[in-house]
Parts: sequence; structure tokens; C-alpha cells
Amino acid sequence: MQRRNQLITLFLLLAVMLSACAPAAAAIPATSSPAKPANPNLILATTTSTQDSGLLDVLVPMFQDQSRYKVQTVAVGSGQAMEMGQQGNADILLVHSPAAEQQFMDDGWGKDRKLVMHNDFIIVGPAADPAKIKSLAASDAFKAIATSQAPFAARADKSGTSTKELGIWKKAGIDPSTDKPAWYIETGQGMGQTLTIASEKGAYTLTDRATYLANKANLQLDVLSEGDPSLLNVYHVITVNPDKWPKVNNVGALAFMKFMTDPATQAVIGKFGVDKFGQQLFIPDAGKSEQDVGLK
Repeated sequence: MQRRNQLITLFLLLAVMLSACAPAAAAIPATSSPAKPANPNLILATTTSTQDSGLLDVLVPMFQDQSRYKVQTVAVGSGQAMEMGQQGNADILLVHSPAAEQQFMDDGWGKDRKLVMHNDFIIVGPAADPAKIKSLAASDAFKAIATSQAPFAARADKSGTSTKELGIWKKAGIDPSTDKPAWYIETGQGMGQTLTIASEKGAYTLTDRATYLANKANLQLDVLSEGDPSLLNVYHVITVNPDKWPKVNNVGALAFMKFMTDPATQAVIGKFGVDKFGQQLFIPDAGKSEQDVGLK
């Protein structure tokens, strides 16, 4: 009988212990996906360089998985991306034309603007280098191209790259976009396609380094001029002003801006291209000042 009473007492103690543990077990939160946004559709207007380099193929799926937003990416020139913002046809912009961006903000079309990353522009051309621009500064290289009348492929699409190119021509005292000489080939295409055209025609062109490296295996083009401070290429993310366009997805735009400037995303940007090309395609800049990257 004593043995039986001991067993009953033991069972009762175990029952009390298990019941005490039950609330604690129930309190452990289950792993779940983020709540679906009220408006999950987000339109990102960005440059062809972020698309052609392959960066968006990495970042957009990451953002979608983490946030449950569905991103519609429209890859155009920076100028066209900002026009989409002015028309209320985009929620968020990722662009690389700082002077035009500042005007966009001053005119009230953008609400928030943050620094994301930078790389640089380079002048590429045929290995034979008929204009002899190797190692020249950007404006001197353009002067040599014009003097030799060597073919030059220009995007002519209001992109940040096109704006940069026209600025270099202006500094060189030349205006081929107005004069339309035969050697100046206006492609009206994005960076990847313009590089292909330049390669096929044995022409020079101005490109961002990332798109060139991403397409280099299929091109007969060498880097001939680089390192000039004027060739800095800086990217910002901008939310379209909901005060101008109340129907834009400002909540989603802010979520994307936060994602792009988050340290984890910045780390991914910093590593992008290293495995394949042995160098960074973009330098992460979130949290830095404009002066830190050389803009002012």
C-alpha cells in the first residue's frame, strides 16, 4: 500500500509539473511570414544599369520575400524614371542623375531621397583605340574622338549616363548631339544594348562600370579611360510625393527605401559581383553624406 501511495504521489507531481510547463510552451511564438500589405503592388522606376548589371535580379526577390510586396520594375533612363514620377506612374525611383534628382526634389515631385550606392563611369572602345584615348582624362578623350571622327555610340535617352556624357562633351567644347556628325551614333537604347551596338560597330561609348563588367564576355570593347573624378556615378532612392499624387503607394515606397538602406541589404550590394568579376560593381553608401562620396 505504501508503494502504491508513493506512485500516486509521483504521478500527481508529474501532472502538476506538466501543467505548469504548458503555458510556457504555448507562449513560444510560431515562425510566420510577414503580414500581407494592404496595397501589395509597388512600381519601381529605375535605370537600365541596375537591371542590366543583374543587381535587381538579386535585390527585388529579397525585398518581395521579406515584405510580401509585389514589385513591377520599369527599367528606363533616369530622366524617364523621373518623368514617370512626375506623372504619378511610379511609387519609388532608383536613379543616378544627381543634378536632375535635386531639381525633381526642389519641384516637389519627390518626398524623400536617400543615398544608396555609387560606382563609376568608364569610356570603353575597340582595343586598337583609333582615337588614341588610352589613359586620357574624360574631356580630353572626347576631344580626341571628335578630332579623329572615330565612331561613338550615345544612348540619347535622357538617362543619367546620357546626361553625364553630354556634360563631358560640353566641357570639351563640342556639341555632337546638336551637330549630328556622322560618327556620332544615337542608339536611343539602354546601356546593355548600347554596349552591344558599340561593340558591333567598333565604336567608343560611355558606360557605367557595372553594366560593362556584366556584359564584358560578349563585347569586343576595352576600358580605355577611367578614374577621372568627373566620372563618379551616384545612385539615390526617391519616394514619389503623395501630396502630388495621393494614389501612389507611399507605404510601399518607404518600405523599399528602408530595405535599400538597411545594413543587411547594403552588405549584399557591397558583395555583388565580387565572386564573378573579382571586384565590387557597386559601393554601398547608405548613411554617408553627399560630401563623403564626392558629390559636393
